[in-house]
Amino acid sequence: MSTTFAPRFPRGGRRPDRPAWMERPSPAGQALKLIVILAMIVAVGYPFLLAIGTSLSTKAELAANGGYVLFPQHPTLEAYRVVLAGGVVTRAALVSVGVTVIGTALSLLCTVCLAYGLSRPKTFGGKPLLLVVVGTFLFTPGVIPSYLVVQELGLIDSYGAMILPIMLNAFNVIVVRAFFQGIPDELHEAARLDGAGELTIMCRIVLPLSKAVIAVVGMFYAVTYWNSFFNAMLYINDSNKLPLQVILRSYVIQGDTFNAKALGVSVLPATTALSMAVLILAVLPIVAVYPFLQKYFVKGVLTGAVKA
Repeated sequence: MSTTFAPRFPRGGRRPDRPAWMERPSPAGQALKLIVILAMIVAVGYPFLLAIGTSLSTKAELAANGGYVLFPQHPTLEAYRVVLAGGVVTRAALVSVGVTVIGTALSLLCTVCLAYGLSRPKTFGGKPLLLVVVGTFLFTPGVIPSYLVVQELGLIDSYGAMILPIMLNAFNVIVVRAFFQGIPDELHEAARLDGAGELTIMCRIVLPLSKAVIAVVGMFYAVTYWNSFFNAMLYINDSNKLPLQVILRSYVIQGDTFNAKALGVSVLPATTALSMAVLILAVLPIVAVYPFLQKYFVKGVLTGAVKA
């Protein structure tokens, strides 16, 4: 005896229990998606490859190709050697690395401690403090009040002026707090029965279970510190304390000419090659770190943001 199964849904039709955006796209839709993705890859990748190719080109190649080269025939690292020879760019890069490392560590410490305190139901003053944190979304200080506060604290011309004003981000605190609240209370109760205090619970139970959100929030802070240039422009007058982004802005955007003495060399490569080398050095650290943390993005940010 043969049995004939009738299709539950008409061919090419949409399942009634699914919204339209969850259905598999048609061949035309897939082709359109592929075209859009390829266009985005070209739009992002072409300028990046052009900057790399130009930074690796010789002065003769740049002159022969109008100033920019996509694929140099005789690649050289001369521009990078000059930029990293110990001059102003090298010093600025070290400042950026120091500010990023120290700032990210301090920001993570403050964010984790504050978020853990706000995530516990019986924290003294937790609700008023949470309202203060959320209130910073609505009431952001202006440039002049911020400058006056930094000036009164005696932070002008100090590295602290590039760290303290952006050390704590309210959005990151809310995301980490929501992630902490998702950890079962049974784990807290079991740890307390074993005699553990709040600090022990946070360090030995909560933090090992929260590696994803801490990695992503740390990435957010690191990118913020690495790309930050406005605070340096506002609060730093000593040129020896300027970060790499300000130097990049001076040489690439404002068109300042490179000085051989400031770069610590006697002969300069082409100006365009030097500019692109500084640009690549400013972008490369974040591009290199991002793939290692990308796997935590969905688990870390999406989970915390949805629960928030």
